[in-house]
Amino acid sequence: MNHQEKSSQDNLTEIIEFVLLGFADMPHLQWFLFRLFLIIYIVILLSNGTIFLITKMDPALQSPMYFFLANFSFLEICYVSTTLPRMLINIGTQKRTIPFVACATQMCFFLLFGGTECLLLAVMAYDRYVAICNPLNYPVVMNHRVCMQLVTGSWTIGIPVQIGHTYQIFSLPFCGSKQINHYFCDIPPVLKLACGDTFVNEMLVYTVAVLFVMVPFLLILGSYSIIISIILKLPSATSQAKAFSTCSSHLMVVVLFFGSGIIAYLRPNTRHSERTDKMLSLFYTILTPLFNPMIYSLRNKDVIMALRKLLCK
Repeated sequence: MNHQEKSSQDNLTEIIEFVLLGFADMPHLQWFLFRLFLIIYIVILLSNGTIFLITKMDPALQSPMYFFLANFSFLEICYVSTTLPRMLINIGTQKRTIPFVACATQMCFFLLFGGTECLLLAVMAYDRYVAICNPLNYPVVMNHRVCMQLVTGSWTIGIPVQIGHTYQIFSLPFCGSKQINHYFCDIPPVLKLACGDTFVNEMLVYTVAVLFVMVPFLLILGSYSIIISIILKLPSATSQAKAFSTCSSHLMVVVLFFGSGIIAYLRPNTRHSERTDKMLSLFYTILTPLFNPMIYSLRNKDVIMALRKLLCK
């Protein structure tokens, strides 16, 4: 037993870096993937940055809904920047190694920003609930102080949890292969490299996922069930369409983000394809931040008008 413990400890100290395989199984598509993901990253930065800018500058967009949208756009930039730059470097240089500490740091920030996004989407659903179900008291309920508290809570509440979660994962002994069959340091592929029994860590993954994914998702579903029932009681079809248009964009983003995230993290741990895992990850790490600005701008007249003003200057 002592020899096994010593061997595990030796293996742990030997691992100073991992290898992110990414899309190494598609060697003929490397430069195509590099150009594709570079374009996507630039579009994400520009589109989310533009929305953040116009919501801060345009006087017509100084309401709680756009305050939350500005924070959401800034969060999307942070969220995608934890994975895409490293992936572009790996594809461009074909040097797929990532230091042990860098891998842990990437996972920590990825979990932190992902959890913040779940909470912020729940806050945005609450904002729409108050606006539609209690419109007369909306300015009082969603005052600036309350909005700041909700946003601050969304950004900070997960910090100790995600730091502790990451520390526990990277405190495990790692032995054998150092190859992570993913394009970033996500929890499931990293746990596969750990020695010994990881049951406790897997249960912790489910617990954190329930707290930061399922609970906000259920709160959003509860908010929208009440919102939809209120909308259906409105006297005219025009009033119904107008009320629904104020929350349809947010609802589409929720379906995209939570749908792919829940499938990836809360499905049973069966023999599923690792390529499928990577494809699912592309949805909630890259495609959702890419589509969000398009969804909010194309379906929102106020945002379109603000964009026209900005372009005409």
